[in-house]
Amino acid sequence: MIAQLPGYQVGFDDNGEGLPVVFLHGFPHDRTLWTAQRMSLSPHVRCVVPDLRGFGHSSTHGPFSMDQYADDVVALLDWLRIEAAVVCGLSMGGYVAMAMWRRHPERIRAFIFSDTKAGPDDEETRARRDEAIALVKRDGSRAIADAQLQGMLGKESRARRPDVVNTIRVMMARQSAAGITGALQALRDRPDSRETLGTITVPTLVVVGEDDVLTPIKEARAIAEALPAAARVRMEIIAGAGHLPCVERPAATTHALSDFLATLADSV
Repeated sequence: MIAQLPGYQVGFDDNGEGLPVVFLHGFPHDRTLWTAQRMSLSPHVRCVVPDLRGFGHSSTHGPFSMDQYADDVVALLDWLRIEAAVVCGLSMGGYVAMAMWRRHPERIRAFIFSDTKAGPDDEETRARRDEAIALVKRDGSRAIADAQLQGMLGKESRARRPDVVNTIRVMMARQSAAGITGALQALRDRPDSRETLGTITVPTLVVVGEDDVLTPIKEARAIAEALPAAARVRMEIIAGAGHLPCVERPAATTHALSDFLATLADSV
């Protein structure tokens, strides 16, 4: 489906009824990253899965920032007449979720942070973002797909799941160069969200792949430990998965999400 919003469009899926759950993909992905969870969970909750600006079927023009992505998601919630939702963000989607809390906390029912972190880029990482921007401008989206693939998936997936490897490579390669470079700038310049974590007052689940090398278990634990008691934090480590457990171990990831969402059902 396409939402025609003022000045831009958002591609999204919307399936199921009940508790609204918004799934935010990482970089450089699109909403199909969450297909397994959308299909499995939609009999129980309402799954809203957008393409972030620049990706999938959403508009490819800027401005690009975590704040802008957050405002885009809230604009889609307005368009769908959803007052508040559980927000599930993976990697860059987690950064967007944290920006939503700073800007629109009343729209958040609960959080699921998957394979993400709260701190900003250090100088070395910022320099690598600039190098990646130059790479995409020179060689296109496929170049970033090739460069990202090794770290994106766990060793078990790379060795034994050629279907998953191909799915993620194709997903990354089909994204627009404009969306990728815009997102790289937004990632490079994103704010430090560590203080934001201490203000979160809604239930929160932290999920991480056991073999994630991009945002490893220590980053997930840092998020969990920074959350206040009001967040009633839960943490799940997905065995045999890297940075994308929702694709690498979809059943285990969906089970973790389903158990958490069931704890929210009585207060919908």
